[in-house]
Amino acid sequence: MVVILDYDAGNVMSVLRACEAVGADVEISRDPDTIYHASHVILPGQGAFGDAMEHIRKWSLTELIMDVIKEGKPFLGICLGLQVLFSDSEESADTEGLGILQGHIIRIPGNKDENGRKLRIPHIGWNSVSLVGDGRLFSGIEGEPYFYFDHSYYLSTDDRSIVKGICDYGVPMDVSVEYDNIFACQFHPEKSSDTGLRVLKNFVGL
Repeated sequence: MVVILDYDAGNVMSVLRACEAVGADVEISRDPDTIYHASHVILPGQGAFGDAMEHIRKWSLTELIMDVIKEGKPFLGICLGLQVLFSDSEESADTEGLGILQGHIIRIPGNKDENGRKLRIPHIGWNSVSLVGDGRLFSGIEGEPYFYFDHSYYLSTDDRSIVKGICDYGVPMDVSVEYDNIFACQFHPEKSSDTGLRVLKNFVGL
């Protein structure tokens, strides 16, 4: 059973429907017993970094998240769920992230595109992703697939070994990472048509 963590961060229903579409037995929950008995765990999220960490602590999910990862359960962070896995974010300078992976969340700069036009922030819409190495989320996906994004902050990590996807939006952004049983993507697979569903299918098939 796949459990989507419910911590008042939004976007859970679209993730649930997408998981159902790829044949997963899925439930939304913050109940510790339900989470401990899950085979796979997903941490979605939309909104602000500081609010997300406040809600994770409010519902006593920090230790649960650490435990299911230590047990080796496949764990997927989506969008804000990716960001909180890291140490800190410029969005909420006084708030520590979970620090499970090493890296920093940085505001997307208002750079210009190749035609000299200033890029809009937040980064909303479809963009191609350059795949790096053999990321298990991207099994069966070739070339530079397009995914749907909606964010103003992005991951920058010095640990290049965990990076499996990079997107350029005026600056190269690390948008997919993998480390042991931990997976995370800045884009929204649940909103990324058939390619996004393939990512979720790959995850629940681990």
